[in-house]
Amino acid sequence: MDKKQYSKSTASGSSSSSTTIKPKKSSSSSTATSVSTSTMGTSAVLPQPTRRIVQNFLLVWLDANIDESKEDFQNTLKHLRRIVASITTFTDTQQCFDFLSGITKEKAFMIVAGSLGQKIVSEMEAIPQLESVYVFCSNQSYHEQWANRIPKIIGVYTKIESICKALEIDRQRCDQAMISVSFNGLDPLFMYTQLLKEALLEIEDDDRKSLKDLTEYCREQDDILEDQIKQVENEYRNHTPIWWYTAETFIYPMLNRGLRLMDINIILKMGFFIRHLHQHIQNLYHKQQSENMNIATPLKFYRGQGLALEDFEKMKKSINQLMSFNNFLSTSLNQNISFQKFARPAAFNDPNKVGILFIMTIDPDICTKSKIPFADVSQVGFFEGQEAEILFTTHTIFRIDKIQRIQDDHTDRL
Repeated sequence: MDKKQYSKSTASGSSSSSTTIKPKKSSSSSTATSVSTSTMGTSAVLPQPTRRIVQNFLLVWLDANIDESKEDFQNTLKHLRRIVASITTFTDTQQCFDFLSGITKEKAFMIVAGSLGQKIVSEMEAIPQLESVYVFCSNQSYHEQWANRIPKIIGVYTKIESICKALEIDRQRCDQAMISVSFNGLDPLFMYTQLLKEALLEIEDDDRKSLKDLTEYCREQDDILEDQIKQVENEYRNHTPIWWYTAETFIYPMLNRGLRLMDINIILKMGFFIRHLHQHIQNLYHKQQSENMNIATPLKFYRGQGLALEDFEKMKKSINQLMSFNNFLSTSLNQNISFQKFARPAAFNDPNKVGILFIMTIDPDICTKSKIPFADVSQVGFFEGQEAEILFTTHTIFRIDKIQRIQDDHTDRL
């Protein structure tokens, strides 16, 4: 933020310290709001501790006037951490970009003070790991004059609540795009993960012990809130696997990351949940298929997302060939939402991506013989009745029929 909203702390060394606040096992609210917060100042010389991250995103906040001792700053962190658990704050621009340059497996969001943001536009544009930028200031109209010309800048804000709303939308879009896709048939990654999945589905273990192992593992990480761990620990059997998968906890992003990166630690710790989720989808699939046996019309589902240019080039060379999604795959019955909420925005924010609207046609005759279940989860998910979501199990295979451009007056990347 700008200097009007925060002043530098007068405590000795507070603006130049390097601190990492680790999560504790207490369930107090003060503990829950201090997970994975690092502050880097202008004279910090110690290397940053190795981050233990099991989710796909982190947030950096760059402001020369940050004062972590202020109560309103801590309250602001509470709001932000409901969306992105891992937050690192910086008062020094170079340290911030050194940190961002070291990110290889996650995407980063940035909040930047207006006075600083105007000076570092070229640096922000040059960092591929930086997904979106939110300018936080006290003079919105002034900073919009330069910020509105920068694709990565989502907007200029004077209230943290508005940033939280925008951040939540962008996190969902980014999560949607961070799905592992294989082209040209059954590549080694697909085969390996498929074999691993089949092995996990065959295991019969003690689910209570598996849940305990998962929560203990989560407490060792830097980006999972203690209250979410306790929620899973105490309430896991009160809800269905699909409810947990669609709920706003660490379950979805952690599983997504594990399958995307083939992180064996995550996959093994979540093996019991992968099995439960697959079985739940499978049971719903058989139930819904039996209820709709007389429907012969092909089914159409939609999925909007951003796709890296490199993957798009692979896809263009794979017409009439196979592609597979190696994660659990969320699709929708609503074409407009898939396009407007996910596909179209992806074409504007990142020049290294194209916006894709997948139109998936499912033949009912093939469905009855398929070993890849999918189900309408709109009535059993966390957002019951609010989203027309169809969920496929992992390793769903499609044949690419055709690729065509979507006409848009403002972009050629749709």
